[in-house]
Amino acid sequence: MTCPRVLDSTEKGGPHQHAAKKRSLIGGVDTHRDTHHAAIIDSTGGLLSDAEFPATAAGYADLLAWMRSFGRVTAVGVEGTGSYGAGLARYLTNKNIAVVEVDRPDRRARRNHGKSDPIDAIAAARATLAGTAMGTPKTRTGPVEAIRALRVARRGAVKARTAALNQMRGLVAAAPEPLRAHLSRVSAAVLVSRCAALTCDPARLHEPAHATAAALIGIARRVTALTEEITALDRQLTPIVAKAAPRTMALFGVGPDVAAQLLTTAGDNPDRLHSEATLAHLCGAAPIPASSGRLRRHRLHRGGDRGANHALHTIALCRMRYDQRTRAYVHRRISEGLSKQEILRCLKRYIVRDVYTALRADFAVLTP
Repeated sequence: MTCPRVLDSTEKGGPHQHAAKKRSLIGGVDTHRDTHHAAIIDSTGGLLSDAEFPATAAGYADLLAWMRSFGRVTAVGVEGTGSYGAGLARYLTNKNIAVVEVDRPDRRARRNHGKSDPIDAIAAARATLAGTAMGTPKTRTGPVEAIRALRVARRGAVKARTAALNQMRGLVAAAPEPLRAHLSRVSAAVLVSRCAALTCDPARLHEPAHATAAALIGIARRVTALTEEITALDRQLTPIVAKAAPRTMALFGVGPDVAAQLLTTAGDNPDRLHSEATLAHLCGAAPIPASSGRLRRHRLHRGGDRGANHALHTIALCRMRYDQRTRAYVHRRISEGLSKQEILRCLKRYIVRDVYTALRADFAVLTP
């Protein structure tokens, strides 16, 4: 792809060309499935140029060469390092370019400044220069990425199975009375087995009873297949998680699925976790002020990885029910006037401390 011409004095080979080649520059990239739009700015935020490149290995090389043609690239802000920008982020990191993860502009900023690929690329570069974008992208090159890939398949299978079970319950609720009486008020496992054992007459599918039975048979087979898929994925996931995070899995209330979620949130590169406060923000478990008038209180912010927040919630509920120290803590805080919701928020923050220590220990073994 032909790059646009540079509209500055370096294009003409003037006396300042050598100095210009040594100046520090910041790049920004708006990523898409097929193309990436890049922008390059100087140390004052002034735009030098922007261009579009294909989202391929050759396109990544052309993009970096184009940026370097303006001077020394110190950092590149990339949108979507976990999706469309993952390949570019890996390439730039391998070329020793500092990559910064940039959040997509919020709606208010887009209303004020408009929306286009060049605008988003320039905004990514200027956010990197200003320091408002400081996230370290995940490397996605180690066992944690393997865990994430398997969990994507598992999560899809669980969601599909839940939808199928809900369909079965809905059909049973409106089924003819003999069928409804046979299938009502039973557990999901019993419902699936009973539906799989149903029979129907293909010649009488015009009758509601036989049509409902046929539908339930088909859904029961789907649920059974999805359950087998989930079981197989669990068998694949558990040993990988146990090897990657033995200390994290040893924590009270942490099972393979919770540990896998925490690992996926943290990523393969431990340098993303500068402190336990960083992990707390990443998991949506960092307290922020929520005071008004005479009321002085804090709440957990609603950002961060909601999957990780759910994992902390699971650990907290398990400890509140089975861990004696946690039960004593809950009783003491209730006597101090805190609600159970506020106590749960406090517990999540304390759990982050345990998780951070365990994750750092696990990463120390994974990273030589």
